[in-house]
Amino acid sequence: MIIWEEFGEQTALQQQQQIQCDTLIYFLIAAIMDPYYTKVKDYLLDLDIAIIKEFPDDNVLVADKEEAGIKNLVLICTDPILIMEQHLFAMNSDNLTTFKELLKKNREMVHGAFALDDTGKQVIFRDTLQLENLDLNELQGTLQALELLMIEYTDQLLEFSKN
Repeated sequence: MIIWEEFGEQTALQQQQQIQCDTLIYFLIAAIMDPYYTKVKDYLLDLDIAIIKEFPDDNVLVADKEEAGIKNLVLICTDPILIMEQHLFAMNSDNLTTFKELLKKNREMVHGAFALDDTGKQVIFRDTLQLENLDLNELQGTLQALELLMIEYTDQLLEFSKN
């Protein structure tokens, strides 16, 4: 009887150790996946960009700095890249002239580009950066390119949104 009780205690101890091991593995995996998310979040805060929504389980941030033209900028950390997207305007029609002008402007942009969302009805600003080598200056460059775009091109974007 005593032998079985000791065996039962060892089994309970082994089960507890297995749970602890599983928990440790979970946190190690989270730590491996999370540093990029944390790095991007820290960079945004360093640049005085407000984080208005966070979805850490999905590695998604939503950021604002309205005075710089940044409004609901979605940042998705999906190893190996950081995807940044901001809605600019809705396309009311398939206007060839608008598409041509947007493509011409893409050529002038230092970072990022105009793109259509999956529906083909929303024009967005989109840029991707490598997460592994991402530094503050690189992220800042993309954000400044978006800011410059919004300053220089606002009137044309408003006109495009009316077509």
